[in-house]
Amino acid sequence: MSEDTLSDLLRAVRFRGAVFYYVEGSSPWVAEAPPAREIIPAILPGAEHMIEFHGVVKGSCWAAIVGEPPLRLEAGDVVLFPQGDAHVMSSAPGLRAPHADLSFFFSPRPPQLPFAIGLEGAAVTTARLDGGGRDHATIACGFLGLDARPFNPLLAALPRVIHVPGRTLGPDSWVTTFLRAVVAESNQRRPGGEAVLERMSEMLFVEVLRRHVDTLPPEQTGWLAGMRDPAVGRALALLHAQPGEPWTLERLGDAAHLSRSALHERFVHLIGQPPMQYLTRWRMQLAAGLLRDSGATLLEIAQQVGYESEAAFSRAFKREVGVAPGAWRRGERGVSSPR
Repeated sequence: MSEDTLSDLLRAVRFRGAVFYYVEGSSPWVAEAPPAREIIPAILPGAEHMIEFHGVVKGSCWAAIVGEPPLRLEAGDVVLFPQGDAHVMSSAPGLRAPHADLSFFFSPRPPQLPFAIGLEGAAVTTARLDGGGRDHATIACGFLGLDARPFNPLLAALPRVIHVPGRTLGPDSWVTTFLRAVVAESNQRRPGGEAVLERMSEMLFVEVLRRHVDTLPPEQTGWLAGMRDPAVGRALALLHAQPGEPWTLERLGDAAHLSRSALHERFVHLIGQPPMQYLTRWRMQLAAGLLRDSGATLLEIAQQVGYESEAAFSRAFKREVGVAPGAWRRGERGVSSPR
């Protein structure tokens, strides 16, 4: 049995990464990103939600959600915007780009990613990168895509900004190596470079999440806090590893070494919903993936996710997702599909 609940979740929501470009700027410089939902079709077609990340390879800069206080970033720092907010990267706090032109993101894809924009790179109207000053910075920028529907408890648990200082990673951290690799792959164009950076960007996200979880205060609630809790974390691991089992609250409590009432209360406090409701929603997430990606019949899918009959599964799916399983399958595939 796998107890790596986070990995189970990331697989189920089709988590994937892409390193898109790196920025070189001389002060004063500013680059502004629009809300992620506006550029998902250009960056990660088919993704429902997109997280943007930036890592400082050299120099220093500032990062801020538009309208929010900025963060100072030093070489080795990584910042993520998990909720897809519009944000600004700049050489000084308070700078804004003249206007946001999405054509940069929708321009023809270069032969190989990542590519450079900056002092001698591509001209983009969303950024002013050559201010003529003596302070230079190099920033690696990438994107992470994942499903938001029908159930992704991780998204609701993530803040709008996650900042991991490079000093907490150490000079020999593989994250530092990754940031340098973005620049190297862009310049050297080695075969397989994109695939390597895609996998490393996914690893970067997991590492940042680990660091974020380590900093959560004891009173923190949410899915990540629940995963960290011994009893609730054990219950989550069981539900994720064996979603087709006929779980009851009593059986789950025994496995988590808590009474039914104690597990229910602690699970609701941390996760925000009862264990059995969470199980139902997790089953629907798994079923949605099977409907989209496999040719299994509804009965076969129902049995895989813990339902004895197609009718019981169909009722549960429509109640949780809002549409019948067959309609979901047709909508996700974009073509008429047999029941």
